[in-house]
Amino acid sequence: MIEFLARAFGPWVKHVNKLTLRGDVIAGILGALLVLPQGFAFASLAGLPPEYGLYTAIVPCIVAALFGSSWHVVSGPTNANSLALFATLAPLAAVGSPAYIQLALAVTVLVGVMQWLIGALRLGSIANFISPSALRGFMSGAAALIALHSLSDLFGLAAPDKHGTGALLLNLAERVRATNLAALMVGGWTLVVVLLLRRKAPRLPVMLIGLAAGTALAIELNSATPWPSWGAVAVVGSIPAIWPRFHWPAVAFQSLPDLLSIAFALTIVALGQSISIAKAVAARSGQAIDANREFRGQGLSNIVGGFFSSYVSCGSLNRSLPNLEAGARTPLAAIFASIWLLLLLAFTSKLLALIPLPAIAALLLVVAWSLFDIPGWRTLFRHSRADFAIAAVTAVATVTIRLEMAILLGTILSLVTYLHRTSRPYMRVMGFDNAEHERPFVVRADVPTPLPECPQLKMIRMEGEVYFGAVQHVADNLRELRATPDAPKHLLVMAKSMNFIDLLAAELWRDELRVRRAEGGDLYFHRPRPSVLELWNRVGYTPELGRDHIFGTKRIAIATIFAKLDRGKCARCTARVFEECKSLPPRVA
Repeated sequence: MIEFLARAFGPWVKHVNKLTLRGDVIAGILGALLVLPQGFAFASLAGLPPEYGLYTAIVPCIVAALFGSSWHVVSGPTNANSLALFATLAPLAAVGSPAYIQLALAVTVLVGVMQWLIGALRLGSIANFISPSALRGFMSGAAALIALHSLSDLFGLAAPDKHGTGALLLNLAERVRATNLAALMVGGWTLVVVLLLRRKAPRLPVMLIGLAAGTALAIELNSATPWPSWGAVAVVGSIPAIWPRFHWPAVAFQSLPDLLSIAFALTIVALGQSISIAKAVAARSGQAIDANREFRGQGLSNIVGGFFSSYVSCGSLNRSLPNLEAGARTPLAAIFASIWLLLLLAFTSKLLALIPLPAIAALLLVVAWSLFDIPGWRTLFRHSRADFAIAAVTAVATVTIRLEMAILLGTILSLVTYLHRTSRPYMRVMGFDNAEHERPFVVRADVPTPLPECPQLKMIRMEGEVYFGAVQHVADNLRELRATPDAPKHLLVMAKSMNFIDLLAAELWRDELRVRRAEGGDLYFHRPRPSVLELWNRVGYTPELGRDHIFGTKRIAIATIFAKLDRGKCARCTARVFEECKSLPPRVA
């Protein structure tokens, strides 16, 4: 039975025990409490009735947890999806109208089908191009976003009229003098409780206890009369009865082409967020992510969700990261969050209405701080300035532009950096270490004392790929090797580390061969890779070079080339670096 469930839902099934269930149940409670104000807010951003935000936090969350890949990502409504849905559907129907709602549900089903197809066709390998540096920047930028969006509630300020980081900061600057001291007290008290418990009793559900402590203080302050000038502490407020209902989206067939284009755009937005969040969370948890399974799981969650009054969902930063921090161990935490949400709404809606927004903001600040990973940034700065720059740019972009565009920017920067590095493969000049008995080949630049070099034969070791982007660099270096009249005419290329070449690179070696032979020299290769030889055979380069110019050992290569050297120059040579040079007559003065 366990094996069947593991094949259906993933290997996490085998890890479920009393300890993991305890952690998942507690994390699920926190997830349910966090999504209450977010679900209402995000649905409003999408132009839908508030309850649709909670619908989206229930059904898609369960399906994505069961059929996805990540053990900790919690799916549901998000800021970016809500804004994108509003922007694309508003021109088609009156916002909030029955027709608008039907379009939103139909688009959600189409998004799910597209996501599932991407996973089914195994196109998830695109996720491999999201570099660790881009993920680090994305995580830190996301932490900054979580913190910034929490400040308004922490200070008891009204939300800005416009969206975006700039509008949020401007709103804070303009209204900071109107800070609600009661709200700040509740948020500060929640922070103190959480941080103290983390240090003194880390095994306790510290975030839930902190939320309870903040709620108790808010109830006391809101019921007290000596401080009317401080203002009331904002709370979650009235919660409607919620139960997702099956509903077939009713849309006209003529609108399908428009909906397909909208669904495609929303698919990119949702998948960009989901896989970035999944990989970022996995980087902290150590779990391996199967991108294709994650895409299929997200697709199924939207297909099923679209039939149960849910709009486009994906992995949620504001729920996934607190879920991990709260001690979630398996995807059951997300399922418990949905079940808890239904139970809480059914039986404790009056109590939930008293949860203060500043306390929720304080919990999100704790999560945000834990995600910055300052020591990791310092290590990255010491070891790789280029990767540090990629992470920094991605972090700034995450704060200032849309999430999926930020991760795309970071990925493009990583690829550009990689292409720049690979476009300059190393070409190391080789020599012999005469101090060693075996006289091994060494890189001349790596030894402290200059090594003698044969005046007729240059030996280099190619390291890296020689492809169209690197051809010019390699050509310039080869040209430099024969730039002077007394430069060695023969060249031996140690090609074991030349991992790949393309057609342009094959032409490069053909040109080098012709130039050297025209100048009275020749070109040789030591142990080129089978893939390189295969390409040379296909383009006819091997017959032109000559199979006797390709060697399996360095000793045979040196012995063969030595026989072709100009004996007149050998007679006057003072280097005499090869073993074969001992057979030469004494040097002519």
